[in-house]
Amino acid sequence: MTYDLTALRAQVPALAAGTAHFDGPGGTQTPLPVIEAIAGALSRPLSNRGERLPGERNADTVVVEARRAMADLLGADPAGIVFGRSATQLTYDFARTLAAGWSPGDEVVVTRLDHDANIRPWVQAAGRAGATVRRADFDPDSGELTADDIRAQLSERTRVVAVTAASNLIGTIPPIAEIARTVHEAGALLYVDGVHYTAHAHVDTEALGADFFVCSPYKFLGPHHGVLAARPELLRTLRPDKLLPSSDAVPERFELGTLPYEFLAGTRAAVDFLAGLAGQRGGSRRERLAVAFELIEEHEALLRDRLEKGLAALDGVTVRSRAARRTPTLLITLEGHRTKDAYRFLAERGVHAPSGSFYALEASRRLGLGDTGGLRIGLAPYTDDEDVDRLLAGLADFLDPTARTHG
Repeated sequence: MTYDLTALRAQVPALAAGTAHFDGPGGTQTPLPVIEAIAGALSRPLSNRGERLPGERNADTVVVEARRAMADLLGADPAGIVFGRSATQLTYDFARTLAAGWSPGDEVVVTRLDHDANIRPWVQAAGRAGATVRRADFDPDSGELTADDIRAQLSERTRVVAVTAASNLIGTIPPIAEIARTVHEAGALLYVDGVHYTAHAHVDTEALGADFFVCSPYKFLGPHHGVLAARPELLRTLRPDKLLPSSDAVPERFELGTLPYEFLAGTRAAVDFLAGLAGQRGGSRRERLAVAFELIEEHEALLRDRLEKGLAALDGVTVRSRAARRTPTLLITLEGHRTKDAYRFLAERGVHAPSGSFYALEASRRLGLGDTGGLRIGLAPYTDDEDVDRLLAGLADFLDPTARTHG
Protein backbone atom coordinates (compact mmCIF):
# COMPACT_ATOMS: atom_id res chain seq x y z
CA MET A 1 0.00 0.00 0.00
CA THR A 2 1.28 3.46 -0.91
CA TYR A 3 0.89 6.79 0.80
CA ASP A 4 -1.05 9.11 -1.51
CA LEU A 5 0.65 12.37 -0.56
CA THR A 6 -0.62 14.22 -3.64
CA ALA A 7 -4.24 13.47 -2.79
CA LEU A 8 -3.68 14.42 0.85
CA ARG A 9 -2.12 17.77 -0.01
CA ALA A 10 -4.95 18.54 -2.41
CA GLN A 11 -7.33 18.31 0.56
CA VAL A 12 -5.46 20.96 2.58
CA PRO A 13 -6.47 24.38 1.18
CA ALA A 14 -3.89 26.36 3.16
CA LEU A 15 -1.05 24.69 1.27
CA ALA A 16 -2.15 26.51 -1.89
CA ALA A 17 -0.62 29.68 -0.42
CA GLY A 18 2.78 28.15 -1.15
CA THR A 19 4.32 28.13 2.32
CA ALA A 20 6.45 25.14 3.26
CA HIS A 21 5.16 24.36 6.74
CA PHE A 22 7.52 22.99 9.40
CA ASP A 23 5.39 24.37 12.23
CA GLY A 24 3.28 21.23 12.72
CA PRO A 25 4.35 20.76 16.37
CA GLY A 26 2.66 24.08 17.06
CA GLY A 27 -0.43 23.23 15.02
CA THR A 28 -1.19 21.60 11.68
CA GLN A 29 -3.01 22.97 8.65
CA THR A 30 -6.64 21.93 8.27
CA PRO A 31 -8.06 19.53 5.65
CA LEU A 32 -11.20 20.48 3.74
CA PRO A 33 -13.40 17.73 5.26
CA VAL A 34 -12.66 19.13 8.73
CA ILE A 35 -13.52 22.65 7.62
CA GLU A 36 -16.73 21.39 6.03
CA ALA A 37 -17.69 19.45 9.16
CA ILE A 38 -17.29 22.56 11.30
CA ALA A 39 -19.35 24.63 8.86
CA GLY A 40 -21.92 21.86 8.59
CA ALA A 41 -22.45 21.73 12.33
CA LEU A 42 -22.98 25.48 12.45
CA SER A 43 -25.31 25.53 9.42
CA ARG A 44 -27.75 22.99 10.90
CA PRO A 45 -30.02 23.59 13.90
CA LEU A 46 -27.85 23.54 17.00
CA SER A 47 -28.66 24.08 20.67
CA ASN A 48 -27.89 22.54 24.04
CA ARG A 49 -27.99 18.74 24.07
CA GLY A 50 -31.37 17.08 24.29
CA GLU A 51 -33.74 14.59 22.65
CA ARG A 52 -36.77 16.44 21.34
CA LEU A 53 -35.85 19.25 18.95
CA PRO A 54 -33.52 19.00 15.91
CA GLY A 55 -30.95 21.35 17.41
CA GLU A 56 -30.84 19.32 20.63
CA ARG A 57 -30.48 16.04 18.77
CA ASN A 58 -27.81 17.45 16.46
CA ALA A 59 -25.74 18.62 19.42
CA ASP A 60 -26.06 15.27 21.17
CA THR A 61 -25.08 13.37 18.01
CA VAL A 62 -22.00 15.57 17.55
CA VAL A 63 -20.81 14.85 21.11
CA VAL A 64 -21.45 11.11 20.94
CA GLU A 65 -19.72 10.77 17.56
CA ALA A 66 -16.74 12.84 18.69
CA ARG A 67 -16.29 10.70 21.80
CA ARG A 68 -16.38 7.53 19.70
CA ALA A 69 -13.91 8.95 17.20
CA MET A 70 -11.41 10.00 19.87
CA ALA A 71 -11.81 6.66 21.61
CA ASP A 72 -10.92 4.94 18.34
CA LEU A 73 -7.92 7.21 17.86
CA LEU A 74 -6.59 6.69 21.39
CA GLY A 75 -7.60 3.09 22.07
CA ALA A 76 -9.84 4.25 24.89
CA ASP A 77 -13.41 3.92 26.17
CA PRO A 78 -15.78 6.59 24.78
CA ALA A 79 -17.19 6.99 28.30
CA GLY A 80 -13.72 8.12 29.43
CA ILE A 81 -13.25 10.85 26.82
CA VAL A 82 -13.33 14.35 28.32
CA PHE A 83 -13.39 17.49 26.18
CA GLY A 84 -11.95 20.84 27.23
CA ARG A 85 -10.79 24.17 25.86
CA SER A 86 -7.19 22.99 25.59
CA ALA A 87 -4.80 20.34 26.89
CA THR A 88 -3.38 22.97 29.23
CA GLN A 89 -6.81 23.74 30.69
CA LEU A 90 -7.59 20.05 31.16
CA THR A 91 -4.29 19.47 32.94
CA TYR A 92 -4.91 22.40 35.28
CA ASP A 93 -8.39 21.07 36.01
CA PHE A 94 -7.20 17.56 36.77
CA ALA A 95 -4.22 18.76 38.78
CA ARG A 96 -6.54 20.79 41.01
CA THR A 97 -8.97 17.89 41.34
CA LEU A 98 -6.31 15.32 42.23
CA ALA A 99 -4.53 17.72 44.58
CA ALA A 100 -7.67 17.98 46.70
CA GLY A 101 -6.73 14.58 48.10
CA TRP A 102 -3.06 15.38 48.78
CA SER A 103 -1.51 16.17 52.16
CA PRO A 104 1.78 17.78 53.22
CA GLY A 105 4.52 15.25 52.61
CA ASP A 106 2.88 13.75 49.55
CA GLU A 107 4.99 13.93 46.39
CA VAL A 108 4.46 14.71 42.72
CA VAL A 109 7.00 13.90 40.01
CA VAL A 110 7.45 16.01 36.90
CA THR A 111 10.20 15.88 34.28
CA ARG A 112 12.55 18.43 32.79
CA LEU A 113 11.75 17.10 29.32
CA ASP A 114 8.14 18.25 29.40
CA HIS A 115 6.22 21.18 28.00
CA ASP A 116 5.45 23.60 30.82
CA ALA A 117 1.77 22.67 30.51
CA ASN A 118 2.64 19.34 32.11
CA ILE A 119 4.91 20.87 34.75
CA ARG A 120 3.47 24.14 36.08
CA PRO A 121 -0.08 22.88 36.82
CA TRP A 122 1.38 20.13 39.00
CA VAL A 123 3.91 22.43 40.69
CA GLN A 124 1.23 24.96 41.53
CA ALA A 125 -1.26 22.34 42.70
CA ALA A 126 1.42 20.75 44.90
CA GLY A 127 2.28 24.14 46.36
CA ARG A 128 -1.30 24.74 47.43
CA ALA A 129 -1.55 21.26 48.96
CA GLY A 130 1.81 21.43 50.73
CA ALA A 131 3.07 18.51 48.63
CA THR A 132 6.66 18.12 47.47
CA VAL A 133 7.67 18.33 43.80
CA ARG A 134 10.42 16.06 42.56
CA ARG A 135 11.95 16.50 39.10
CA ALA A 136 13.16 13.67 36.89
CA ASP A 137 16.06 14.71 34.69
CA PHE A 138 16.94 13.65 31.15
CA ASP A 139 20.31 13.23 29.49
CA PRO A 140 21.02 16.46 27.59
CA ASP A 141 23.54 14.74 25.33
CA SER A 142 21.33 11.90 24.14
CA GLY A 143 17.97 13.53 24.84
CA GLU A 144 16.83 10.32 26.56
CA LEU A 145 14.48 10.09 29.52
CA THR A 146 14.41 6.56 30.97
CA ALA A 147 12.28 4.61 33.40
CA ASP A 148 15.26 4.61 35.77
CA ASP A 149 15.23 8.42 35.71
CA ILE A 150 11.62 8.30 36.89
CA ARG A 151 12.23 5.46 39.35
CA ALA A 152 14.92 7.47 41.10
CA GLN A 153 12.30 10.06 42.08
CA LEU A 154 9.61 7.71 43.37
CA SER A 155 8.72 6.94 46.97
CA GLU A 156 5.81 5.56 48.95
CA ARG A 157 4.48 9.15 49.11
CA THR A 158 4.37 9.65 45.31
CA ARG A 159 0.83 10.40 44.21
CA VAL A 160 1.17 11.40 40.54
CA VAL A 161 3.88 11.23 37.89
CA ALA A 162 3.46 13.63 34.95
CA VAL A 163 5.49 12.81 31.85
CA THR A 164 5.41 13.51 28.14
CA ALA A 165 4.90 10.76 25.58
CA ALA A 166 7.03 12.79 23.16
CA SER A 167 8.98 15.99 23.63
CA ASN A 168 7.57 18.87 21.61
CA LEU A 169 11.04 20.44 21.62
CA ILE A 170 13.42 17.63 20.60
CA GLY A 171 11.06 14.78 19.72
CA THR A 172 12.27 12.27 22.35
CA ILE A 173 9.79 9.40 22.89
CA PRO A 174 10.30 8.04 26.43
CA PRO A 175 9.43 4.38 27.19
CA ILE A 176 5.98 5.18 28.57
CA ALA A 177 4.83 1.58 29.05
CA GLU A 178 7.93 0.80 31.14
CA ILE A 179 7.53 4.05 33.05
CA ALA A 180 3.88 3.18 33.71
CA ARG A 181 4.82 -0.16 35.25
CA THR A 182 7.36 1.56 37.47
CA VAL A 183 4.88 4.24 38.54
CA HIS A 184 2.10 1.77 39.26
CA GLU A 185 4.42 -0.43 41.31
CA ALA A 186 4.96 2.61 43.51
CA GLY A 187 1.20 3.01 43.88
CA ALA A 188 1.02 6.29 41.95
CA LEU A 189 -1.00 7.52 38.98
CA LEU A 190 0.52 8.35 35.59
CA TYR A 191 -0.56 11.50 33.73
CA VAL A 192 0.73 11.48 30.16
CA ASP A 193 1.01 14.54 27.92
CA GLY A 194 0.35 13.03 24.49
CA VAL A 195 -0.09 16.30 22.62
CA HIS A 196 2.98 15.90 20.42
CA TYR A 197 2.95 12.10 20.35
CA THR A 198 -0.60 11.68 19.04
CA ALA A 199 0.26 13.48 15.81
CA HIS A 200 2.91 10.93 14.89
CA ALA A 201 2.03 7.54 16.38
CA HIS A 202 -0.82 5.08 16.70
CA VAL A 203 -1.87 5.60 20.31
CA ASP A 204 -2.99 2.78 22.58
CA THR A 205 -3.60 4.23 26.03
CA GLU A 206 -4.18 0.80 27.55
CA ALA A 207 -0.90 -0.59 26.20
CA LEU A 208 0.91 2.57 27.31
CA GLY A 209 -0.48 2.18 30.82
CA ALA A 210 -1.51 5.83 31.05
CA ASP A 211 -4.08 6.59 33.74
CA PHE A 212 -4.70 9.94 32.05
CA PHE A 213 -3.72 10.81 28.48
CA VAL A 214 -4.22 14.31 27.13
CA CYS A 215 -3.93 15.56 23.55
CA SER A 216 -4.94 18.39 21.20
CA PRO A 217 -6.79 17.76 17.90
CA TYR A 218 -5.24 20.80 16.22
CA LYS A 219 -1.91 18.98 16.30
CA PHE A 220 -3.35 16.21 14.10
CA LEU A 221 -5.34 18.11 11.45
CA GLY A 222 -8.30 19.02 13.67
CA PRO A 223 -9.65 22.14 15.41
CA HIS A 224 -8.43 23.92 18.53
CA HIS A 225 -9.48 22.27 21.78
CA GLY A 226 -8.25 19.59 24.18
CA VAL A 227 -9.13 15.95 24.80
CA LEU A 228 -8.38 13.74 27.81
CA ALA A 229 -8.78 9.97 27.95
CA ALA A 230 -9.05 7.99 31.18
CA ARG A 231 -10.80 4.89 32.44
CA PRO A 232 -14.41 5.73 33.34
CA GLU A 233 -14.07 3.89 36.63
CA LEU A 234 -11.13 6.10 37.59
CA LEU A 235 -13.01 9.25 36.60
CA ARG A 236 -15.92 8.22 38.84
CA THR A 237 -13.63 8.42 41.88
CA LEU A 238 -12.82 12.09 41.22
CA ARG A 239 -14.95 15.02 42.33
CA PRO A 240 -14.06 18.20 40.43
CA ASP A 241 -15.47 21.62 41.21
CA LYS A 242 -18.59 22.02 39.10
CA LEU A 243 -21.88 23.91 38.93
CA LEU A 244 -24.65 22.43 41.08
CA PRO A 245 -27.19 21.86 38.26
CA SER A 246 -24.66 20.55 35.73
CA SER A 247 -24.47 16.83 35.04
CA ASP A 248 -22.62 14.67 37.54
CA ALA A 249 -22.33 11.80 35.05
CA VAL A 250 -18.94 10.74 33.75
CA PRO A 251 -17.42 12.18 31.63
CA GLU A 252 -19.74 15.22 31.62
CA ARG A 253 -18.91 16.17 35.22
CA PHE A 254 -15.46 17.32 34.02
CA GLU A 255 -16.75 19.40 31.09
CA LEU A 256 -17.46 22.89 32.38
CA GLY A 257 -20.09 24.78 30.42
CA THR A 258 -21.41 24.16 26.92
CA LEU A 259 -19.10 22.18 24.67
CA PRO A 260 -17.83 23.64 21.34
CA TYR A 261 -20.09 21.43 19.22
CA GLU A 262 -18.73 22.68 15.90
CA PHE A 263 -15.16 21.85 16.97
CA LEU A 264 -16.21 18.40 18.12
CA ALA A 265 -17.72 17.83 14.68
CA GLY A 266 -14.40 18.90 13.19
CA THR A 267 -12.52 16.53 15.49
CA ARG A 268 -14.62 13.57 14.39
CA ALA A 269 -13.92 14.57 10.78
CA ALA A 270 -10.17 14.82 11.47
CA VAL A 271 -10.12 11.29 12.87
CA ASP A 272 -12.08 10.04 9.86
CA PHE A 273 -9.68 11.88 7.54
CA LEU A 274 -6.71 10.18 9.19
CA ALA A 275 -8.42 6.79 8.95
CA GLY A 276 -9.06 7.49 5.27
CA LEU A 277 -5.31 7.61 4.64
CA ALA A 278 -5.42 3.81 4.90
CA GLY A 279 -7.00 3.81 1.44
CA GLN A 280 -9.12 0.81 0.56
CA ARG A 281 -8.09 -1.23 3.58
CA GLY A 282 -11.25 -2.35 5.38
CA GLY A 283 -11.97 -3.09 8.99
CA SER A 284 -13.06 -0.88 11.84
CA ARG A 285 -12.04 2.76 12.11
CA ARG A 286 -9.54 1.78 14.81
CA GLU A 287 -8.00 -0.80 12.45
CA ARG A 288 -7.84 1.69 9.59
CA LEU A 289 -6.17 4.21 11.88
CA ALA A 290 -3.49 1.65 12.70
CA VAL A 291 -2.74 1.25 8.98
CA ALA A 292 -2.86 5.00 8.40
CA PHE A 293 -0.34 5.75 11.14
CA GLU A 294 1.96 3.04 9.87
CA LEU A 295 1.95 4.88 6.54
CA ILE A 296 2.37 8.27 8.20
CA GLU A 297 5.32 7.07 10.27
CA GLU A 298 6.99 5.55 7.21
CA HIS A 299 6.48 8.77 5.22
CA GLU A 300 7.76 11.00 8.00
CA ALA A 301 10.74 8.74 8.71
CA LEU A 302 11.86 8.94 5.07
CA LEU A 303 11.58 12.73 5.11
CA ARG A 304 13.39 12.96 8.43
CA ASP A 305 16.26 10.91 7.00
CA ARG A 306 16.41 13.23 3.99
CA LEU A 307 16.36 16.26 6.29
CA GLU A 308 19.01 14.93 8.66
CA LYS A 309 21.36 14.09 5.80
CA GLY A 310 20.87 17.56 4.37
CA LEU A 311 21.51 19.23 7.71
CA ALA A 312 24.66 17.15 8.23
CA ALA A 313 26.03 18.60 4.99
CA LEU A 314 25.69 22.18 6.26
CA ASP A 315 28.57 23.69 8.22
CA GLY A 316 27.66 25.22 11.57
CA VAL A 317 24.43 23.29 12.13
CA THR A 318 24.02 21.32 15.38
CA VAL A 319 21.07 18.98 15.69
CA ARG A 320 19.87 18.73 19.30
CA SER A 321 17.39 15.88 18.67
CA ARG A 322 19.30 12.64 19.17
CA ALA A 323 17.13 10.13 21.05
CA ALA A 324 16.90 6.62 19.61
CA ARG A 325 13.11 6.87 19.45
CA ARG A 326 11.85 10.27 18.44
CA THR A 327 9.21 12.00 16.40
CA PRO A 328 10.11 13.72 13.10
CA THR A 329 10.82 16.94 14.99
CA LEU A 330 14.32 18.39 15.02
CA LEU A 331 15.72 21.23 17.09
CA ILE A 332 18.82 22.84 15.61
CA THR A 333 21.20 25.62 16.56
CA LEU A 334 23.43 27.55 14.18
CA GLU A 335 26.99 28.43 15.05
CA GLY A 336 27.50 32.18 15.09
CA HIS A 337 23.85 32.96 14.31
CA ARG A 338 20.64 33.56 16.21
CA THR A 339 17.98 31.08 15.19
CA LYS A 340 15.33 33.79 15.28
CA ASP A 341 17.24 35.50 12.48
CA ALA A 342 17.17 32.25 10.52
CA TYR A 343 13.43 32.01 11.16
CA ARG A 344 12.91 35.49 9.70
CA PHE A 345 15.19 34.74 6.75
CA LEU A 346 13.31 31.53 5.94
CA ALA A 347 9.94 33.24 6.38
CA GLU A 348 10.82 35.71 3.65
CA ARG A 349 11.29 32.70 1.38
CA GLY A 350 7.98 31.11 2.26
CA VAL A 351 9.39 28.54 4.69
CA HIS A 352 7.88 28.41 8.18
CA ALA A 353 10.33 26.96 10.69
CA PRO A 354 9.85 28.84 13.97
CA SER A 355 12.45 29.63 16.62
CA GLY A 356 12.05 29.44 20.38
CA SER A 357 11.74 27.13 23.36
CA PHE A 358 8.05 26.47 22.65
CA TYR A 359 7.03 26.41 26.31
CA ALA A 360 9.51 23.59 26.99
CA LEU A 361 11.52 25.96 29.16
CA GLU A 362 13.10 23.41 31.47
CA ALA A 363 14.17 21.22 28.54
CA SER A 364 15.66 24.20 26.72
CA ARG A 365 17.57 25.28 29.83
CA ARG A 366 18.80 21.71 30.45
CA LEU A 367 20.17 21.66 26.89
CA GLY A 368 22.14 24.81 27.66
CA LEU A 369 19.98 26.96 25.39
CA GLY A 370 18.41 29.11 28.09
CA ASP A 371 14.96 30.40 27.27
CA THR A 372 15.97 31.05 23.65
CA GLY A 373 15.80 27.46 22.43
CA GLY A 374 16.54 26.86 18.78
CA LEU A 375 15.04 26.49 15.33
CA ARG A 376 12.39 23.77 15.41
CA ILE A 377 11.73 21.78 12.24
CA GLY A 378 8.60 19.66 12.48
CA LEU A 379 7.34 17.33 9.77
CA ALA A 380 3.64 16.65 9.24
CA PRO A 381 1.63 14.15 7.16
CA TYR A 382 1.43 16.67 4.31
CA THR A 383 5.15 17.59 4.21
CA ASP A 384 6.82 16.63 0.91
CA ASP A 385 10.32 16.38 -0.57
CA GLU A 386 10.07 19.84 -2.11
CA ASP A 387 9.31 21.37 1.28
CA VAL A 388 12.41 19.75 2.76
CA ASP A 389 14.57 20.86 -0.18
CA ARG A 390 13.32 24.44 0.16
CA LEU A 391 14.16 24.45 3.85
CA LEU A 392 17.66 23.08 3.30
CA ALA A 393 18.32 25.54 0.48
CA GLY A 394 17.11 28.41 2.64
CA LEU A 395 19.36 27.40 5.52
CA ALA A 396 22.31 27.05 3.16
CA ASP A 397 21.72 30.58 1.90
CA PHE A 398 21.33 31.92 5.43
CA LEU A 399 24.65 30.38 6.45
CA ASP A 400 26.42 31.70 3.32
CA PRO A 401 27.38 35.35 3.89
CA THR A 402 27.55 35.94 0.13
CA ALA A 403 24.03 34.67 -0.42
CA ARG A 404 22.73 36.68 2.51
CA THR A 405 24.30 39.86 1.16
CA HIS A 406 23.41 39.50 -2.48
CA GLY A 407 20.60 36.93 -2.56
